Formats: sequence, C-alpha cells, structure tokens
Amino acid sequence: MDKKQRLRLKIRIAILVVIVLTAMALCGLTLMKIQIVEGGVSAYDVRTPRISKQTVRATRGEIVDKNFEKIVGNTPYYDAVLEKAYFPSDKRQGNEILLKCVSLLEEHGKEYNETVPITSGKPYEFLPDKDNEIAVLKKNLGLQPYATAENCMDKLFEDYDITGYSERESRILAGIRYEMLLKGFSLETKFTFASDIPQELMLLIKESRLELKGLNVEETSKRGYAQVDILPHEIGTVGPIYAEEYEKLKSEGYALSDTVGKSGIESAMEKYLRGENGILETSVLGDVIVSSETSKECIPGNSVKLTIDSRFQKDVQNVLAEYLEKTGVQCGAIAVLDVKTGAVLALATMPTYTVTEYTENYAGILERENNPLVNRATNGLYRPGSTFKPITATAGLNEGVVNPSTVFNCTQTYNFLDITVRCTGLHGSISAANAIGVSCNIYFYELGRRLGIDRIAQYAKLYGYGESLGLETGDLAGYVASPETFKNLNLEWTSGQVLQAAIGQSEIAVTPLQMASAAMTVANKGKRYRPYLVDSIYDYTLTNQLHKTEPEIAAEIEPKNPGVYDTIEQGMIQAAANTPAGEYSLNGLGYQVAIKTGTPQQTATVTNSAFIGYAPVGDPQIAFAGIVEKGENSKYMIRKILDAYYSNR
Repeated sequence: MDKKQRLRLKIRIAILVVIVLTAMALCGLTLMKIQIVEGGVSAYDVRTPRISKQTVRATRGEIVDKNFEKIVGNTPYYDAVLEKAYFPSDKRQGNEILLKCVSLLEEHGKEYNETVPITSGKPYEFLPDKDNEIAVLKKNLGLQPYATAENCMDKLFEDYDITGYSERESRILAGIRYEMLLKGFSLETKFTFASDIPQELMLLIKESRLELKGLNVEETSKRGYAQVDILPHEIGTVGPIYAEEYEKLKSEGYALSDTVGKSGIESAMEKYLRGENGILETSVLGDVIVSSETSKECIPGNSVKLTIDSRFQKDVQNVLAEYLEKTGVQCGAIAVLDVKTGAVLALATMPTYTVTEYTENYAGILERENNPLVNRATNGLYRPGSTFKPITATAGLNEGVVNPSTVFNCTQTYNFLDITVRCTGLHGSISAANAIGVSCNIYFYELGRRLGIDRIAQYAKLYGYGESLGLETGDLAGYVASPETFKNLNLEWTSGQVLQAAIGQSEIAVTPLQMASAAMTVANKGKRYRPYLVDSIYDYTLTNQLHKTEPEIAAEIEPKNPGVYDTIEQGMIQAAANTPAGEYSLNGLGYQVAIKTGTPQQTATVTNSAFIGYAPVGDPQIAFAGIVEKGENSKYMIRKILDAYYSNR
C-alpha cells in the first residue's frame, strides 16, 4: 500500500469515527428526550421520588340567625376529578381516557366542565360577550390578539395531538384540554371533571379506576340552604373563581378551583367563612405513588351569626306580602332596626326570590316584572315625602329658628316669590308638634324658607341621608336636595325648591333603611348608630365566640336648645293616634307609638306611600320604616309589624 492509499484509509477511518460519535450523541439526546420531555421523568427522578402538594379544600363556615337557627350550611356531594399522578402522560392515551369519561358522564345525564368561549361546532366562532375569556384564551395558547377562533382550535388540536377523531370528539377534547390548562392541572392541582355527580356514578367511577386512569371521586361540600326565603339579597351567593379574578385572589392563598363569596354576607364575610385549606403531600416515583400523607390539616371556616330573628323576619316579609296582595300593589319594602344598637332586625322587599330560584333559575328571575333582584330596603331610592318633616323640625328647633311655641298661620295656600303652594288642610295657627301630627305643609314651607337649603341639607346628612350607612352587604347613599345635587342631575336650581325640600320633595332620594335609621335617630334624641347585620363570629361548631360587633355611633346631633326631640316626639305620637279604629289602630296597645307618614310624589304621575316610627315611647326598642310604590295607607302595616315583634320576643 503506497503513501496515498494509507492517507485515504486514515481519512475514511476518521470519517467513520465522526459518524459513530455523532450517532451516539444523537442516541443520547433521544434518550434524554424520552426520559425528560416525553416521560416527564429524569434519571434523577427515577431514583428520587417527586413530592407533590395538593390542596384539600376547607369546609365553609355556616350562617345562622340570632337564635343560632341555621340559614346556610353545607351539604356533602361528590365531584369527578382527574389526578395528574395517575393520568397518562401520553397525549393520545389521555385523549382516549377523556372520551371514555365523557361517555360515562353522558350515560348518567351529567355534563363535563368546559368554558372555552368558542362555538361547539364548525365553523368555529367566538361566543358573544366573552371578550375577557377570549383574551385569556389567546394568551394561554400563545397566540396573537388577532387570532381567530379557528386559529385557537387548530392550536389546541396541535398541542394535544387531537387528530383522527370525529368533529364532535375533537371539539370535546379541545374544550376539556383547554379547561385543564386553564385550571392549572398538575400534580398539585386536581381537575374537576364534573361536579355534584349522583351516587351511582360515584360508585361506578370507583369501580372503573383501573380502566379510567386518573379519574377519581372527591367528596366535598356545597352550600345548603336551611331557609331559602330568609334575606336572599343579603345572604348572597358563592361561586367559582373566574380567570380574571384569580390574579388578585391567588396572592391571598386561593386556588383556581376554590369557591369564593360573590355577594351579600357570603362576600362581605369571606375572610371569616372561607377557612384554611389543608395540604396533602404525595410522593411519586416514576408513575407510581409511593406514599400520601396530610402535612397540613384543614381548618373549617368560622360561622357568622346575624342580628335577625328568622321568625320575625318571615313575619315582616308576610306583613308586606299580604298588604301588597290585598291592595293590588306590586312593590314595597320595610326596614326594622334595634334602637339601642343599630342592629338590623328585619329587611323585607317585594318582589323577591328564594336562594334556590337564584341558583337554579336566574334567567327566570331576570324575566320577571319589577326587577326582583333589587333589594328595595337597602337599594331602592325614593322621595321620603312628609316623613322628612321631623328632620326639618330638628333643624329649625335646634338652630333656634323656631321654638316649640312658635306658630305659623296655615291658610291652605302659601305664596313665595312667584309661586303658590298649598296644604292639604286648613290648620290656622299651628306650632311644630301639631304641624308634625297633622302634617301641615305650610308650617314647614315657612320653616324651610327661614332655614335655607344649606341647613336643611346639613341636618339631612346628620340623619344619614345622602350617604351610605355602612351596612356590611352595602347600601345606596342616595342624595339630598341642594344646588349641588341639581347640578349633578343636570337640573336648574330655583329658590322655590327650598320649600319642596323642607317637606321631603324636590330632588331627594333615600332608602327605607335610611328612613328607619332616621326614626332611630329621633328615638335616641339625636344619636344615630351604624346599622349592622353581623352580630358575631363563632368557630365552625358555634361553640366559641371569636368576635362581637359593638354598637357604633355614626353621628350625633349636638343639642343646642331644649325640647327639640320632646316636641318632635309629641307630634309623632299625635300622628300615631290618628290611625283608624280596628285592626290597624295604634291606640290601646298598652304602650305608645311615634310615627310619621307621607305620600311622596316619586314622579309627576306616581305617588308612593311611606312611614317611619318607633316604639314604645319612653323606652324605645325598635325603629321602623316602610314604603309601597304606587300605593296608599302603608301605615296600616305598622300594627302588624309591632305585633310580630312582641310575639317573637
């Protein structure tokens, strides 16, 4: 072999060595890919167990009335869940399991959880009014904002090897796979495949665990309502955490699969009711669970005790419902407060709904007339009419504009600048107490003129009008008549509006809760408490009290002159004495009642009927207010409210 031949041989050998080394390297990379990427297990993982931490949801606290009668509790039920440790890592195998799970659910009339905002069939289009969900979908799939629904579906098909299936099967798999992605399906987070499954399905799933790898049953609880018609607006609801909420809530320790209070007490008392989730630590070696133990025990949520007595609340609801039915009126509200603390004793609103109707037929409630979803007791805004006159009297007497003996002459008409207004009666010379008792407009027109709008508005706000009262579940502020209010409403203020403001007309809007608060303030001779619904917080078993709500003075009218509230009370006692004999009479009860009624014009053509009051005079216990829309003689409900209160003590 000459020198050239030997050189060629060496070059061939060198090339062969390079090829062999390259092949070995490629084999090594392929093995690594199989172990690390496809198998999800590294060489280190095969030898050392992985530790996963799963959240164990805490039981939510209960809501009870002042007598510990349950209103909201918990009902056990079963969820079908997928567990990552058992679920196939191979996408095709996983898809087959998912389709079998769907088939099993459909056989038992259950739907699987899926919220992808795309139509269920071709041509694929985004669902309407789902802009936030669509934006989250595109972001999660790594697509541009201009991506179409077809683009999103193609990406899901590609990412999860969804090929060779029927159109229906492909859409099912894409929806479930996205839901698993959205809910953070992992060793730490189970995926709830279907909620509240029947017992026979629960047993079948347990029997089929070897075949349906990863599918399991988890016992949990949902809100159970012992009294579905008690304060549904105020009790509120719970629901799932939505993607747009999760960014904020995850920093507070929530998992995406958790339930959270959405409204009412459920939302306002969320930090007490939610409890502390536990942690289940699982050791996984390869695809096998080696051990499982609880590293942190669940702590159930605390229970909330309300200020209301369920029996009295129902009675007040019935008083309102029966009155409306008898008179043919559709809408109204009543609020009752504890004079000495501000605690809410009852809130009734009509029309209304039950919690069951809300959770099972929300769309049906939306279709009903007169919007039952509005709690008129706390969020209904009305002109107070003549029930406002004690406030005007407070301002006049306390500021020294008049004294208890000051009289004005009621000739049934009153002239001011270029306007003439009227009174419903011809009262002659009349003082403050009698003017309240017979509701003389002309007395209050003259008093309002002398006070001016600024002082009328000032005292209205001291009584709590024009501001939220701070109820835990929320209440509307409304507004009081003033040039500023007129400007905000794009209306022209005129000097004559002060006369209407003095008798609770003009542009003033208050809630029945604010009216009851005003009555409480009169009963307390100028001291106004913040209304509250939550009496106390207990541990889950209702054994140990953890917190007690203390009465809070929201405002106090500084007495400047003697006899202010004695005069107002005399007038309100006189108004109570003017009720007719018989079942509606407020006379002969064994105690005195103080009330003020009104017939406010809500619009140019709509007149409402309103009342405020408290009892018993001398040692007042309860303050109350009510209003009926397009009705009259709402004061006929007062006797029945009082009878219900004393029968439930």
